[in-house]
Amino acid sequence: MTREEMDERGWEEADVVFVTGDAYVDHPSFAMAILARTLEAAGHRVAILAQPPWRDCEPWRRFGPPRLFFAVSAGNMDSMINHYTANRKVRNDDAYSPGGRIGLRPDRATLVYCQRAREAYAKVPVIAGGVEASLRRLAHYDYWSDTVRRSILLDAKADAVAFGMGESLILEIAERLAAGAGVQALRDLRGVAYALGAKESPPRGDEIVEIPTSEEVARDKVAFATATRRIHLETNPYNARTIVQRHGRQAIVCNPPRLPESAAAMDSIYDLPYTRLPHPSYGEPIPAFGVVKDSVTILRGCFGGCTYCSITTHQGRIVQSRTRDSIVREVAALGERADFKGVVSDLGGPTANMYRMRCTKPAVEAICKRLSCVHPKICPLLGTSHGPLKEVMRSTRAQRGVRKVLVASGVRMDLARLDPEYVRELAEHHVGGHLKVAQEHSDPETLALMKRPAAANFERFADEFAAASSRAGKKQYLVPYFISAHPGSGLAAMIDLALFLKKNGYRPEQVQDFIPAPFDIAACMYHTGLDPMTMKPVEVATQMRDRKLQRALLQFFKPENYFAVRKALIAAGRRDLIGSGCDALIPARPPQAALKARMRRAEAEAHGGDHVHSTRRRPGPGYRPGRKSAARRKRD
Repeated sequence: MTREEMDERGWEEADVVFVTGDAYVDHPSFAMAILARTLEAAGHRVAILAQPPWRDCEPWRRFGPPRLFFAVSAGNMDSMINHYTANRKVRNDDAYSPGGRIGLRPDRATLVYCQRAREAYAKVPVIAGGVEASLRRLAHYDYWSDTVRRSILLDAKADAVAFGMGESLILEIAERLAAGAGVQALRDLRGVAYALGAKESPPRGDEIVEIPTSEEVARDKVAFATATRRIHLETNPYNARTIVQRHGRQAIVCNPPRLPESAAAMDSIYDLPYTRLPHPSYGEPIPAFGVVKDSVTILRGCFGGCTYCSITTHQGRIVQSRTRDSIVREVAALGERADFKGVVSDLGGPTANMYRMRCTKPAVEAICKRLSCVHPKICPLLGTSHGPLKEVMRSTRAQRGVRKVLVASGVRMDLARLDPEYVRELAEHHVGGHLKVAQEHSDPETLALMKRPAAANFERFADEFAAASSRAGKKQYLVPYFISAHPGSGLAAMIDLALFLKKNGYRPEQVQDFIPAPFDIAACMYHTGLDPMTMKPVEVATQMRDRKLQRALLQFFKPENYFAVRKALIAAGRRDLIGSGCDALIPARPPQAALKARMRRAEAEAHGGDHVHSTRRRPGPGYRPGRKSAARRKRD
């Protein structure tokens, strides 16, 4: 982390300088830790430049020029999602920074970090990676500027983007550069995207698919939807082709994704000697570390194909699992730690109960173009046995020093219902009072656009989980997650969801507002008003006032939402839901708390407390809290 630490080790130089927008935590839930430990295990010297001041390039010179390359990442989260809410307001905290403080990384951090690396040492290769770079490797819709932006490769001036999960890829890059190869020698690697020069011709052939140009997708929404469909049909690593997209006189070439990691490779990644602690230089707690400190990852990847989610795009659509022995070793090591309180906070991954699930016909898997193995129904070729997972659950909870092993990362309900014994063991041993599930909506058309199962599946699972909890002598509850303002969801659909919540007795305290993340199919729907897979029109709430009404309907029971809910019901012609009837969502007369909340909101808005970033304004290159505008400075 510092030059002094390098000197203590006797290093004259680092092989790789890893630049990250997160605080440095040496835990396998943090990307910089996994990649740094992987490089270290192969004999490379790694320096970590965590959350550097970015207004000049001096911090990039802290370790001197790296012998091989700069590895640049915005962090575990996209920097724009990290900074701004769905309403484009600045967030009050940053879970990946010491003390949860904001302002320790810039907007569009990958761009800024790559540019500073170039300024510091012009001849050192710069490789961008992580979620932010992966989702922006081709022309993409940017919610925060409400524009279609070109590939991040051209704006960041990076030599390549390493997309997806990068352990094996970063090793290949390091080995080739260490052998004296130039950055152009990386162009044949799976999981790499790169920009051609103006005089270079794009590759051609049967294994190449060319999508509409950057200029075409920027001006034509049909072209954007067409490009999105073609991109997502090339996500199966066993049959994906190379994608080419022209950007003016240049072209971006995106190679097929990496092949999935074997169980042995997964074990080797998670068996590395992590301290599972933040760097000792931090004097404040890092909120995200507190959440995952005692968690254990058992798998990566997801075959759900949910259109609003980036996990499939980044981690892969084929589930990659660790062996039971590797998982048990990690849990046993946790049980021996002096700071361990006896509870494994999560045994899971993107979806906890997809462990060891995969297509049972490799020949079919090699040619399949299906985006989801479970929608519109579960593929009969998908292996859905929970047997290996139940073995892991039983083995981990039997370890010395372990009192409880929780499953906190959520379960896929339609898969869980296939194994009543799994639901029984889950309820009896692995739930700490609440189980998170992602139902997301109740409207059939919206759920179909999301690629999620019907609401009836949730209701049946809720009954089965309640029965299993009762038999175990426990009172436990489901915590369902729902999304407001997702494409396809209009006021009528959200009112349907509000009635569904009231009928089932749910009052969600946490609400997910839909944010169109780059690369996602749902983001394409939001931008174009089209489902790219069918090219059929989709209803979209793009105005901030409409999005706020949808959010209010999800929490219709809160007094502060009374007037927004009333406005939504009247606009939808549902005055029948205002009154004292058993089906009514809100009373006819506003409660006193609603009147007081409206008064407080009006006062806050009068004093600028409800400022919303304009959808048409491009955020600046640096995130600077408290910075006064030129007009404000002039007035002062």
